[in-house]
Amino acid sequence: MTGFFEGLEFWHWLVLGVALAIIEIFAPGAFLLWLGISAGIVGIVLWLIPELSWEYQLLIFAILSVASVVVARRYLTTHPLKTDLPNLNLRGQQYVGRTFTLSEPVVNGQGKIRVDDSTWKISCEDCEAGTKVIIEGVDGVVLRAAIADRAG
Repeated sequence: MTGFFEGLEFWHWLVLGVALAIIEIFAPGAFLLWLGISAGIVGIVLWLIPELSWEYQLLIFAILSVASVVVARRYLTTHPLKTDLPNLNLRGQQYVGRTFTLSEPVVNGQGKIRVDDSTWKISCEDCEAGTKVIIEGVDGVVLRAAIADRAG
């Protein structure tokens, strides 16, 4: 196995970096990109210092990989990416502000409404079927609603 590592050249690292970046495109997760960048940097370092032993190459790759993932996660946590669809994967949040007509009465503060192609549980004051309700928020998988003419 050490024979394999001893034969590493700068272009091996560059190819690995490009391959990891391409895999990231097809399987996004914002993880392999940083490993690919680290491999590319090791390739550049090896091109500049061709006598660098394989142990140091792997050490540099490991340190850069861990550091880049930690720095990227920390940065993205404090500076989340802006999007024009912030509720894309928050289905319940997409219904906040919309008005629906109850097909069943709300009893003891619990009921169900038909929203597009699915049924959602709602919490609302008791009211009859046919009442218009407006969605005010989401508690887990339950939509918080209020009677539309009393919402405010």
